[in-house]
Amino acid sequence: MKSSQLLIFAVILFFSCKEGSAPSASANQEKTKATLSIVIQPFEGLPPSTADFVKVKLNEIYSGEVTINEPIPLPKKALNQDRSRYRADSLIRFLNSFAKEDQLIIGLTSKDISITKGKDPDYGIMGLGFSPGKSCIASTFKLKGDNRLEKLFKLAIHELGHTQGIAQTTTKHCPEKTCIMRDAKGKDHWDELNDFCSKCKPVLIDAGWAFK
Repeated sequence: MKSSQLLIFAVILFFSCKEGSAPSASANQEKTKATLSIVIQPFEGLPPSTADFVKVKLNEIYSGEVTINEPIPLPKKALNQDRSRYRADSLIRFLNSFAKEDQLIIGLTSKDISITKGKDPDYGIMGLGFSPGKSCIASTFKLKGDNRLEKLFKLAIHELGHTQGIAQTTTKHCPEKTCIMRDAKGKDHWDELNDFCSKCKPVLIDAGWAFK
């Protein structure tokens, strides 16, 4: 067989083996997301039972590690100009400063929090999560009713959902009325929400969430 024919045969054999070979270990690792651990970070002034409740509820739906840190002071630099509210975006950046790899942090506070929205530089909100991100903040300040802790849990996982990319949509929220990712639009509709919908849940699973 001539040398040119040998070369062509070798090239064909190489690509045939490559196409039929199993995916490499590194390729499989790229497809498998590490399970994220969730850290609840209470700020001073929040009753310990509140953080405990959120942890118990998370453990009911999430098989990954969930822990509670010791309470820490709210950073003074996060106060707004008249020192009446804490800037939610500043609190998230503060929490991000000590978030580890494959870890999400939920900041919980009883204080009033706000953001800049349109022409309002100090718009009061219940929670905030950057998309994508590693930290979010949820406040009990505006939550009312006997089941306010249940509402806080839903608010917390709503903001966690944003950190995992669910806000990468036109509306930044889910149109499903019973989905955790529904837009609050300044109203208290937490009692109507019961789970992540069939479109939102796969986004979380792909990001590394381990649902039970």
